[in-house]
Amino acid sequence: MTKSCPPQSTSEVSREEQAHNVCLRLLTVRARTRAELAAQLTKRGYPDDVSDRVLDRLAHVGLVDDADFAEQWVRSRRRNAGKGKRALAAELRNKGVDNEVITAALADIDAGAERARAEELVRAKLRRERLDDGDDIKVTRRLVGMLARRGYHQTMALDVVNMELVAEHERRRV
Repeated sequence: MTKSCPPQSTSEVSREEQAHNVCLRLLTVRARTRAELAAQLTKRGYPDDVSDRVLDRLAHVGLVDDADFAEQWVRSRRRNAGKGKRALAAELRNKGVDNEVITAALADIDAGAERARAEELVRAKLRRERLDDGDDIKVTRRLVGMLARRGYHQTMALDVVNMELVAEHERRRV
């Protein structure tokens, strides 16, 4: 037996269309999670039932897909901002993505890939550093801090910085 929905008044339909248009405008700027869109609709005073219907409609046509959003976010933020797994997970959590979706989006990043990205970041920064005698501690602290802010584990960051610092000294000696 199917449940029938009560007929909607014309004001409810127009309110739903307004909410739909708000979501489409927001999605035109960038992809957003369902939670982000729901928060924007709530902020604009749309009732939860209207928001749910609109978001369900958008999800049905594929415009709102948290799993796809998470995969794109991870790929983009790793490439452009050099973020580590911890920072990416925190960003996705702040955007309202479920933990299962976050885990699936981060599953492709293994420890080796994360370390390789950290090495790239440190190498790029070291090329621009002046390495005078006695500056190693200051440079190490600065580079480990940079990696930690980007979500890399501190022990791995320290190891990467120490190895790259030795390699940079060797490179400059030649």
